[in-house]
Amino acid sequence: MARPRKPLLSRERIVTAAGALVDAEGLEAVSTRRLAAALGVSGPSLYNHFRTKDQILEAVADAVSARVDLSMFEEGDPRDWRTALADWAHSYRDALADHPHIVPVLARGPGRRPAGLRVADAVFGAMTAAGWPPAQATRIGALMRYFILGSAVASFARGFVDDETAYDPADYPHLGQAHLLAERQREVDQAAFETGLTALLDGLTLQHEALRGP
Repeated sequence: MARPRKPLLSRERIVTAAGALVDAEGLEAVSTRRLAAALGVSGPSLYNHFRTKDQILEAVADAVSARVDLSMFEEGDPRDWRTALADWAHSYRDALADHPHIVPVLARGPGRRPAGLRVADAVFGAMTAAGWPPAQATRIGALMRYFILGSAVASFARGFVDDETAYDPADYPHLGQAHLLAERQREVDQAAFETGLTALLDGLTLQHEALRGP
């Protein structure tokens, strides 16, 4: 009886395997040796699809960008620019929350990554269509990326230990409840994101009204 054929190696299989390694162990876990072992192939066969490890990580990052909802920026969508930015920010953060270890690669910018470029193009196009000057539309896209990526790369609440003796009131008179933050990490970090997003959009709304009129 003939042995079953191994699945053909493809870019998609490599990216999926690399993404799983990044999620489980971080960026440093990705190597051609680890990937080849996970895929059941020889190391050199990976080079038929990717020349370097960096190219693999770029592809993993782009796969995450491809998960971000851009429907709010499509022509004919009824959402105004502020609502569109808010909905996009939530979708972007949700995608990053599932894959936080890839955020440093995404933070380099889209480069030549197709999905990343589609994100940048959609945001810029929607902002200019809403009446923002091109230079300001560029800054808005950058500002939103800084905020969203920053919110995904680390947890404020998890930065405090859950030991109430760690924060002596004599030294830190205002941190008497800081030891409670760690156990409420998701709630605190989500609320902080919502607070920051609202503040950003409120400020941009004032600028837009001054530019275009109420």
